[in-house]
Amino acid sequence: MAASERRAFAHKINRTVAAEVRKQVSRERSGSPHSSRRCSSSLGVPLTEVVEPLDFEDVLLSRPPDAEPGPLRDLVEFPADDLELLLQPRECRTTEPGIPKDEKLDAQVRAAVEMYIEDWVIVHRRYQYLSAAYSPVTTDTQRERQKGLPRQVFEQDASGDERSGPEDSVRKPLAGVTEGNDSRRGSGSPEDTPRSSGASSIFDLRNLAADSLLPSLLERAAPEDVDRRNETLRRQHRPPALLTLYPAPDEDEAVERCSRPEPPREHFGQRILVKCLSLKFEIEIEPIFGILALYDVREKKKISENFYFDLNSDSMKGLLRAHGTHPAISTLARSAIFSVTYPSPDIFLVIKLEKVLQQGDISECCEPYMVLKEVDTAKNKEKLEKLRLAAEQFCTRLGRYRMPFAWTAVHLANIVSSAGQLDRDSDSEGERRPAWTDRRRRGPQDRASSGDDACSFSGFRPATLTVTNFFKQEAERLSDEDLFKFLADMRRPSSLLRRLRPVTAQLKIDISPAPENPHFCLSPELLHIKPYPDPRGRPTKEILEFPAREVYAPHTSYRNLLYVYPHSLNFSSRQGSVRNLAVRVQYMTGEDPSQALPVIFGKSSCSEFTREAFTPVVYHNKSPEFYEEFKLHLPACVTENHHLLFTFYHVSCQPRPGTALETPVGFTWIPLLQHGRLRTGPFCLPVSVDQPPPSYSVLTPDVALPGMRWVDGHKGVFSVELTAVSSVHPQDPYLDKFFTLVHVLEEGAFPFRLKDTVLSEGNVEQELRASLAALRLASPEPLVAFSHHVLDKLVRLVIRPPIISGQIVNLGRGAFEAMAHVVSLVHRSLEAAQDARGHCPQLAAYVHYAFRLPGTEPSLPDGAPPVTVQAATLARGSGRPASLYLARSKSISSSNPDLAVAPGSVDDEVSRILASKGIDRSHSWVNSAYAPGGSKAVLRRAPPYCGADPRQLLHEELALQWVVSSSAVREAILQHAWFFFQLMVKSMALHLLLGQRLDTPRKLRFPGRFLDDITALVGSVGLEVITRVHKAPVSPGCGAGRAPQRQPGFLPQ
Repeated sequence: MAASERRAFAHKINRTVAAEVRKQVSRERSGSPHSSRRCSSSLGVPLTEVVEPLDFEDVLLSRPPDAEPGPLRDLVEFPADDLELLLQPRECRTTEPGIPKDEKLDAQVRAAVEMYIEDWVIVHRRYQYLSAAYSPVTTDTQRERQKGLPRQVFEQDASGDERSGPEDSVRKPLAGVTEGNDSRRGSGSPEDTPRSSGASSIFDLRNLAADSLLPSLLERAAPEDVDRRNETLRRQHRPPALLTLYPAPDEDEAVERCSRPEPPREHFGQRILVKCLSLKFEIEIEPIFGILALYDVREKKKISENFYFDLNSDSMKGLLRAHGTHPAISTLARSAIFSVTYPSPDIFLVIKLEKVLQQGDISECCEPYMVLKEVDTAKNKEKLEKLRLAAEQFCTRLGRYRMPFAWTAVHLANIVSSAGQLDRDSDSEGERRPAWTDRRRRGPQDRASSGDDACSFSGFRPATLTVTNFFKQEAERLSDEDLFKFLADMRRPSSLLRRLRPVTAQLKIDISPAPENPHFCLSPELLHIKPYPDPRGRPTKEILEFPAREVYAPHTSYRNLLYVYPHSLNFSSRQGSVRNLAVRVQYMTGEDPSQALPVIFGKSSCSEFTREAFTPVVYHNKSPEFYEEFKLHLPACVTENHHLLFTFYHVSCQPRPGTALETPVGFTWIPLLQHGRLRTGPFCLPVSVDQPPPSYSVLTPDVALPGMRWVDGHKGVFSVELTAVSSVHPQDPYLDKFFTLVHVLEEGAFPFRLKDTVLSEGNVEQELRASLAALRLASPEPLVAFSHHVLDKLVRLVIRPPIISGQIVNLGRGAFEAMAHVVSLVHRSLEAAQDARGHCPQLAAYVHYAFRLPGTEPSLPDGAPPVTVQAATLARGSGRPASLYLARSKSISSSNPDLAVAPGSVDDEVSRILASKGIDRSHSWVNSAYAPGGSKAVLRRAPPYCGADPRQLLHEELALQWVVSSSAVREAILQHAWFFFQLMVKSMALHLLLGQRLDTPRKLRFPGRFLDDITALVGSVGLEVITRVHKAPVSPGCGAGRAPQRQPGFLPQ
């Protein structure tokens, strides 16, 4: 056909042969600039021409699955059952949940209880395991797959001798097959043809082995039987993977490696089991009580709570029968499990002994134990009888009071080194795998212990010790500061303690690594830990750890404990007979004496909880020091009237006519709640001589109440410290303020006093915005611990803005920026615990397990008048661009939430709010258990401040706020874009699953404005990645430039 006769479109067809294009590309990749330039000039192929990709959605619409018959049809359509919503029960270590029961809970406690009992919400993709990202093919996996494959030996590849030899049956790995490419095989001569080749049969049929007969070849069989038999034969010796020999991709070139995060679990360090076997003195005249605790000398900190044990015989326990009740089985424990997050060679197991208070100082009471010997029992019979009689009298009269007796310490590093480390290769890798917390714990603690002082308490052989030397307590040196000096001195060769005359005793203890699932174990809250076969068995107590340094782990269970540490008391200026001083502690809910709660944990061989507890008494000392620890179980709801009441008693050790056993000589108190925040930390309190007046509990003792007499002119004379271990109270001023403001809005409790500010509907918005901006100043440890709570509240503020004074306040931008800073702080705090992709496991676990869309339908309280909703103060603009291109990604979208609508008008968002009161949410997963009347309905509430439409979806708001964010926030988001992409993906999946929108055409599942924002977002992130790579090229896997490169790949899942 002539050129003039060709049709117009034929002139534009590129008739370059594909082989020429491949040659040109190979020359360019080989690095020959001359050849590539010559070929390019001759062919003129525009290899850099950008080809517009196909719109896959349009292809699916134009070619429905029904139009593609045959076996390839499944490759065209998306599987209808790919997405499913799983409710995985939250793992509970105890046989019963430790949540408060039958109590009226405020908003903050109710939210915490909900979070700690709700199931994990998991969006599961059934076919995700087929993706190379989730089942990666690496060199190691390919090598494992090839181990079981036989070597395929064909007749044409084997010589006649090999065919006749016994080696035919030997199967070798397939990787060794390299022959079969010899050019001689193209020849037709007998010399060039392998002897056993099928082609040689043309020349010499006698050399071929006879084929096996097919006896059933001519038999008639049904086609179904033939197909079934063939199917069985095909499955024999079939390799498990089709592409087993396919080479694994280079790890440096791998696009992405994904893995499912471990569910959040309670943090534990290396666990040590300590069993107290026996305690024996030279003489046995009175009951002796023991206390165990761990101390870190380097950090100068007590790193565990106290463990109380009682090894007395029944006869000795009988001396206290007049003062004791039937002991709870939890107080009979003789073994304890200690947790150590930061192992150190400077950790000591300190053992303190106490005895019943008696007349005389500590030296006088210790003298018989240092002088009298068991071998001299007959010689000192009269003296021993006298001591026993006196002890019996003191136990009968003063049995409720204790006094310091003796102490000693065990250097744990010596026990570990002397017992010897177990062989890591042959030991318990299979028996005791590291728990999630062990793997996640590899953060700052590993960096701290990776030096020369590295120490491990997880792999030593069990050791039984007999401690024979105890040191008597000194009345003037009972504080922890003095104890740390003693412990530091014990490590020196010329220790001063070695020169002292000891109190001779024999304490046998067994120290070993704790088993992974011990039986008969109690939690720090005295809950039964699984497995607990028999409630009558003697328990083992799990001792709460006070880590030497920060531990970054989110709270996963309800815990609300308070520890009270009296340090010192100075009554030197107090007139009268005030010498044998004891401090009584009570938790009061009011001012009446009957309002003391039984929340103080018992010690040993006593009731489980008590209403009051006393410090040990130092004989004839007006300025005593204390080492006591009081452990309290905080009520779920702490009010302004709750306080700790300290009553100071003078105890009369010698009975005198007309003299009471105990005489109150002073009073002071600590209000526990102030402006909605739990009060903790050190206090130096003044002590009142008179009993506090009515309504004292709402004031602090620093206030000079009229008509009251104070010790030493109202100066601070009593030093005490409060420490809370709580998953309800953050104990950080910025987090406390944020939670308080959010819960004040939920409860509608106006006016509310917050420190010096009285919150009202007029200023709560300003305070809330300031609190959102101040979240970046929160301390890292409580921020990580309450990260799930903070992120949940921020998500709620983003998609369900509050209504204040009838107006919807759009806090989306402030909440989004706060979320970016919170994620950045959490990521930075857990930098050492990141995975190979640079992702924070705790944040990934939050998205995968804990994140959920707010599931309750907003409604007003019963009987409340309707709310008149006015125009939003910050509303979404009605107009949106038709498209957002890559070049315009830096421009401000018309969906900017800061663009307000016309004054006095109600926009579409508010109209939807008014029209959405009757939306049916029966399909929601939260409807079954948490709906009114459900099993967990008591924990649900209808927040009065949330009036926004729940269909204001999180993924839409995140994309919108990201597109219009400022440069400073954009930088923080880009560094951790994977988190926001995963959050958006899960929000989109929940939106489709809960809304039953999976049957909707794919292009109609999400609105066009959201797709526009996604287009701008992906373009902006892609442009930023390209810019950073060109500015600072780095090798894969290192440098800051790699952080954003992988992020956009998370979105189009």
